[in-house]
Amino acid sequence: MKKHFPILDGLRGTAALLVVIFHLFEAYFPVFANHPIHHGYLAVDFFYLLSGFVVGYAYDDRWGKMSVKDFFKIRLVRLHPLVILGVLIGAICFWFDPYTKGAQEVRLLTLIGSMLIGFTLLPSPDVRGWGETHSLDGPCWSLLQEYIANIIYGFFGRKMSKIVLWIIVVISAVVLTSVAVNRGDLATGWGYDSFFVAMSRMMFPFFAGLLLFRTGKLIRIPMAYTVCSLILIILFCLPTFKFNGIYEAACIIIVFPIVVSAGAGGQIKGRWAKLCKFSGDISYPLYITHYPFIYIYTAWIETKKPAPQQIVPVAIGLFIFFILLAYAALKLYDEPVRAWLKKKVLMKSNAV
Repeated sequence: MKKHFPILDGLRGTAALLVVIFHLFEAYFPVFANHPIHHGYLAVDFFYLLSGFVVGYAYDDRWGKMSVKDFFKIRLVRLHPLVILGVLIGAICFWFDPYTKGAQEVRLLTLIGSMLIGFTLLPSPDVRGWGETHSLDGPCWSLLQEYIANIIYGFFGRKMSKIVLWIIVVISAVVLTSVAVNRGDLATGWGYDSFFVAMSRMMFPFFAGLLLFRTGKLIRIPMAYTVCSLILIILFCLPTFKFNGIYEAACIIIVFPIVVSAGAGGQIKGRWAKLCKFSGDISYPLYITHYPFIYIYTAWIETKKPAPQQIVPVAIGLFIFFILLAYAALKLYDEPVRAWLKKKVLMKSNAV
């Protein structure tokens, strides 16, 4: 049996929790210079780097007995059930949102059409008017890029030499830095007008993660989970700088690979290992199901203008609710559906 990297699971959970906290603050602090977690959106880039490392670890040595089609089936079974659940929750929340006029301004058939397209993860009609490519469940924009990364890996990346990977990683780093410096930040990629930025945010970290796995350069430090989690928290919470774009590019290009390398090289056991497993297990359902409720929460703040002392208990309650929802989605939906799909789709394919 392959070695597992429990600390990487825990770090994925740390990043997902920071994303949720970032979105809860964002409703009250839409200007990131005032936001307590100024760079929280960089968690997406960290996810991509983790994904590249884990995909290489999980599949690089399986290509002799696995076809490209098999790989795509495996990845769809792993990722897509929660995409469907997230979009479905998003459609329900949109229709019954008491603080917007979605149900009055958007026809039910239009909403259903947007939902059905959203189920495929393709960009869908923007029913909300924010310019989003995935307006029923915003985080789906990053999952689309994850799918694109997996497609590139399945057709080309699996066969790339380290030299070719280095070339791709260096070019992608230059593009990413250029975008970050020109914009001043990387807080975008979710809109129709920023699809190129989404691609640039995915290309470097995913293939840097793949290269990191293939080079095998792991860092061994004590208390790796705690140290790496604290590094992420500090990086995300530092204030915006005059050279903010360079800072964010440096986080992704320099610091994130070090964090993943230290996480992969670290050891953990006992209660900390259980915490890593739990936070890793809920990280994806947490990320993909919380945002439809953020839309309602944001609309409440915008329309009712509640005082901070009213917002705090609601935000805390939502945070707890999101964790419970993620756990319920994992145990009552995602795991049973994936088990059924593995039996019906993957095992059937292997039997042919």
